[in-house]
Amino acid sequence: MRINAEIALPKNARAKGVASVRSVRTVKILRVLAVFALLTGAAAFPQLVGSEYAVVIGTEILIVGLLAASLNLLLGYTGLVSLGHAAFFGIGAYSCALFARDVYPSIWLALISGGAASALVALVVGAVSVRLEGLYFAMITLGFSQMFYTVAYYWRSLTGGDDGMINIPRPDISFFIGSSFSIASTADFYYFTLAVVTALLLLMRWILATPFGMMLQAIRENPERVQFIGIRVPTFKLAVFVLAAAFAGLAGGMFAIFQGFISPELLYWSKSGEIILMTILGGVGSFFGPMVGAGVLILLRDTILNYTDYWKFCVGIILIASVLLMPTGIVGFAKLLVDRLLSRRSL
Repeated sequence: MRINAEIALPKNARAKGVASVRSVRTVKILRVLAVFALLTGAAAFPQLVGSEYAVVIGTEILIVGLLAASLNLLLGYTGLVSLGHAAFFGIGAYSCALFARDVYPSIWLALISGGAASALVALVVGAVSVRLEGLYFAMITLGFSQMFYTVAYYWRSLTGGDDGMINIPRPDISFFIGSSFSIASTADFYYFTLAVVTALLLLMRWILATPFGMMLQAIRENPERVQFIGIRVPTFKLAVFVLAAAFAGLAGGMFAIFQGFISPELLYWSKSGEIILMTILGGVGSFFGPMVGAGVLILLRDTILNYTDYWKFCVGIILIASVLLMPTGIVGFAKLLVDRLLSRRSL
């Protein structure tokens, strides 16, 4: 009996190993299928809904989802809680709007100017902020955010003050061969937004898969140990701070062209809190979590507004319930359910 037990043990271990490999493969296949289904559904969305208003909401979800994903680079992958991330969204929006309206009506150059302006400002802000940690880092980013909001509010000759900027143009898409494509219609701009956001998310995903991205996650887990082995942690924090601001600035530029109107409220601290809520709701540290959180929060707001003006109160109750019931976020909860189902099948 002892011999049989010794022989059976490796077989059981081998069986568990095979089941584990199959489970990992199944999860990867499900992820690929889910992304494919999501992209297919997003591409067919305007035809499926047949409503211009629904397409407008879909465009807003894509843009704000990119903004939330940019915050996730700090909050989810590096462990930095920024309460001033909306400032870079607003700076990108104003820079893009000013360039498209007053400099040159090129949508590509306008978007690049928005991302570059946010990145440059973040380089200065980050140089002061990244050496601080925890609550101190959160508070100094909040202070900078309120400072930029005040500048935008009172510099009426440049930003329009509390009246905001109006008549922001929506330039055609110009190609190198000399041709152009109009994105004046709601559906055309939706497809343009879908293409740009998808490309930026793929770039973000690639960055996180590089050694730089791995180092960010190591800093999140144990910055003291990373510093001990000779890695300059503040340098990596500054790099990801600038990178996240650039993505936020690009999202802000797209938002300005999409809306045709912007105001200083884009830079206000409550906007940063809203982005954090989206990230937590979808799942901090999950790549697609912030996109899901942005979609859910915007749809909740739009749905509840049809019944009451106190939508923030209702959304607050729903968010409290979701955090208590799904502490890892919607995506984390869905992943947990899939893992449990697969583990039951392997038994």
